[in-house]
Amino acid sequence: MRSLIPLLALAAGCATTSSSSVKDTPMKLTSTPKASSLLAGSMTDFTLRCDETLAQAKARVAELKALPPGSDAKVLALYDEVVTAMSNMGARSGLAKEVHPDAKFREACETCEQQLEAYNVELSLDRGLYDALSKVEQKSLDPVGAYWLFKTLREFRRSGVDRDEATRNKVRALNEELVKIGQNFGRNIRDDVRSVKLDPKDLEGLPADWLAAHAPGADGKITVTTNTPDYLPVMIYAKSGKAREGLWKAYRERAFPQNVEVLKSLLTRRHELATLLGYKTWAAYITETKMVKSAEAANEFIEKGRLATLSRAQADMAQLLERKKKDFPGATSVDPWEHQYFEDRVKQESYGLDSQALRAYFEYGNVKKGVMDITSTLFGIRYVKVTDAAVWHPDVDTYDIFEGEQLLGRIHLDMHPREGKYKHAAAFGLTVGRLGKELPEATLVCNFPKDGELMQHSEVETYFHEFGHLLHEIFAGRQPWAGVSGIRTEWDFVEVPSMLLQEWPVDAVPLKTFAKHHQTGEPIPDTLVAQMKRAKEFGVGADTRRQFFLAAVSLAFHDRAPGFDSTEVLKEVQEKFLPFRREWMPGTHFELGFGHLDGYSAIYYTYQWSTVIAKDLLTQFKSKGMLNGTVATEYRKKVLEPGGSRDAAALVQDFLGRPYSFDAFQAWLDGK
Repeated sequence: MRSLIPLLALAAGCATTSSSSVKDTPMKLTSTPKASSLLAGSMTDFTLRCDETLAQAKARVAELKALPPGSDAKVLALYDEVVTAMSNMGARSGLAKEVHPDAKFREACETCEQQLEAYNVELSLDRGLYDALSKVEQKSLDPVGAYWLFKTLREFRRSGVDRDEATRNKVRALNEELVKIGQNFGRNIRDDVRSVKLDPKDLEGLPADWLAAHAPGADGKITVTTNTPDYLPVMIYAKSGKAREGLWKAYRERAFPQNVEVLKSLLTRRHELATLLGYKTWAAYITETKMVKSAEAANEFIEKGRLATLSRAQADMAQLLERKKKDFPGATSVDPWEHQYFEDRVKQESYGLDSQALRAYFEYGNVKKGVMDITSTLFGIRYVKVTDAAVWHPDVDTYDIFEGEQLLGRIHLDMHPREGKYKHAAAFGLTVGRLGKELPEATLVCNFPKDGELMQHSEVETYFHEFGHLLHEIFAGRQPWAGVSGIRTEWDFVEVPSMLLQEWPVDAVPLKTFAKHHQTGEPIPDTLVAQMKRAKEFGVGADTRRQFFLAAVSLAFHDRAPGFDSTEVLKEVQEKFLPFRREWMPGTHFELGFGHLDGYSAIYYTYQWSTVIAKDLLTQFKSKGMLNGTVATEYRKKVLEPGGSRDAAALVQDFLGRPYSFDAFQAWLDGK
């Protein structure tokens, strides 16, 4: 259950570069948020800060409830302090448990997170606090304050504050249990890095730079892990089907058997909580306050996507099979571990794209510089590197973001894999910004190659995607109340800014500003860009269908009573989404490593829901230029900066001048 006070984790080279957007001059600004220093300090200090936060929040709540009638301004000010303190400490615990190099420190963060969430639940069930907030005269508030108060009181009621004491006690116990179960689910995925040992001949086809970084061990074998920089190139380039199959299966065995019972408990307790609060299922509960409004509407959206992708996915898979038949004449299907390999062959042979040649233009440092240069141009900002920031690991880079001489906030980039670190890509808040009080601070956590190493183009898209979250947190961090500041939109809108920004490294104009050959420095040639764009059209149907499949799995697990076999449901959903067949085969357990089942629970559909909106927003940039600062400023002002201060649909309508529609998404699927 998402708590009343959200602990939101969204839920991206050349060692130093200098350009119009990135400066290396160290800055010392007392107003700059420095929450990262807490993660750089001792475990004892972190635990002490957690205890202090809880004590201060409790004192503020007691003070609030003791105020006499008519103290509306003071009531709201005190409650905002509670929201801010709890959100900030929760965000710091949530980040540190995923990235801190010390396992004991990570454990302490999990303990802190449990304590914070337990108190969040206490707050959500505190009838005295609810009554005090209910008495605030909404007509005396400005529109943002009134909207914030409306959402706050609604969440109190959804949490069960108006239920009898016995029910509230059950809600309390279930919430506390769910926090621990969710932590176990994520930890088991994070800590279970699988590997396979392969003969060098099994890795024929891998890029030279990848092979150079993976020397054989004393046994003559090369160890390949399930971490993305290892996994992805092998699945795309290894000629050995046996090697790809072994690694594919190892990836889908992560957290097995550890998460078998954990996932069952997660689904069971969520269902118990939802039904206790009067909802048919967890899916019904969690969708109620989203743009989609109901589980039925979410199902309808997923079905619409399934039908919309069918013909193009069938064409994609037929083309993959035809290519496979060149190597295996009797083939009748494409196995999951062959999908990316043969897709790359089709793109090279039918569309002229050599993905290894393309890869040569995406050295990590150049990509990082490109992300910053492009966003600087779009939004009129600049990044100033902070060389003396206290951070949790030497890999972390820190930047302050300025608009002119005005400091907007601070970001950290933790971009490379290491033991005990979060295995995917995500943006995490550190400090919620509040107008005139605090500046926002956020962190990007990824698992990309290091400086001097090369990236797949898909990883470049991921970098831009996650950076979209980061900028949303910074730009939206200027609302007066913590509850609507930063990324506090409806959850199925959260991915819109990221899905939109990942379009930039696909377009030729922005791409050519940073894609340079890692050896010669020559910019990417027009012919290669054109080949890439043509090749990207292939696979859109199958890849988009996969996203709707994951959305269907997420919803199916939560839209029924517990007690089912999760692997069987996964299998059933995959059958419905044929010809897609990429995540499950007998003997594998993909769902146990599907980390979004913790944070997103039933609402993984939000990625495609957000893509529909992002494709519509993109029409404005496509018509006026991808680097058009005027359009970008309008987008920033009307969509990003309001944060959660208005309904997301209203923000989009302000920018487009009309309600969003499915049309641009459908046109993209149809190749138009």
